[in-house]
Amino acid sequence: MINPKDYKQLVYDIIGSAMEVHRELRWGMLEPLYNEALYRELNSRGIPCMRELPVPCYYKGQKMDKYYQLDLVVGDVIGELKANKSIDSVHRSQLFNYMRLTKKPIGLLINFGQPSLQGERYAYFMETNECVLLDKEMNIVRKTYH
Repeated sequence: MINPKDYKQLVYDIIGSAMEVHRELRWGMLEPLYNEALYRELNSRGIPCMRELPVPCYYKGQKMDKYYQLDLVVGDVIGELKANKSIDSVHRSQLFNYMRLTKKPIGLLINFGQPSLQGERYAYFMETNECVLLDKEMNIVRKTYH
């Protein structure tokens, strides 16, 4: 079973980079601009990452032509970026699907679409197939997401 606290520093570094992007670009831009800017910011800080990473999908064991595309992957952390009025359940479900497909243990939902940067942290436990909300210290807050 994963320990979310093992990812505390990496999550802190990613969120710090997102805050710098938000300070520089402000809010109201399109999501792809924030995506590229965060990618550049992470790289400038020496944090290796990948963006727009394709994730294959399968139907009855056959690989489909269509695929999901992850906004950002930093080690074992998925970053799902938004530029919306708020974070809602559809965005959370999208992140949870990505976490389950990739088996990545930590997911960040980051919204650049408000005057203040919004973010949520989640852990995925493969044993229970459950995604849980984490607080800033990477402690489990809620276990209601399946």
